[in-house]
Amino acid sequence: MPEDRPVSAMTPGQLLARGVSRQLRQAHGFACLEELAPTRGLRVDVMALGAAGEVWVVECKSSRADFLSDHKWEGYLDWCDRFFWAVDADFPVDLLPDGTGLIIADPYDAEIVRMGPEAPLAGARRKVVTRTFARHAALRLQGLRDPGGQDRPG
Repeated sequence: MPEDRPVSAMTPGQLLARGVSRQLRQAHGFACLEELAPTRGLRVDVMALGAAGEVWVVECKSSRADFLSDHKWEGYLDWCDRFFWAVDADFPVDLLPDGTGLIIADPYDAEIVRMGPEAPLAGARRKVVTRTFARHAALRLQGLRDPGGQDRPG
């Protein structure tokens, strides 16, 4: 998602992801990517990579219906060391499963209310996740720097 996109053009979930990404970077030193597919068939809202290689996944839910329609979230657990839900202050948090982290967010900031339990990735999986993260980050940066570059032959 381009950084220069006006807040008014973002979906409610993207607004939550923006606040979460800001908080994770400023308070915890994480680099974040939004809408990242760690494997075919899964797309996480925010994947965060820490300085020590830790990987957190944050799923942003803007409404009860948004949460109830998510049937893939448990598949994300295999791709992170910690898992969190990010919701706004009005979300009915009693819907969220026990044993998951909770972040209350808005478009500008967020607060970790409940730390997600740690379930360390296996070394081989961590390597795949880190490579996927790095490749996607580099391709997105390259696309911003040279938007027409991917259309060139060769």
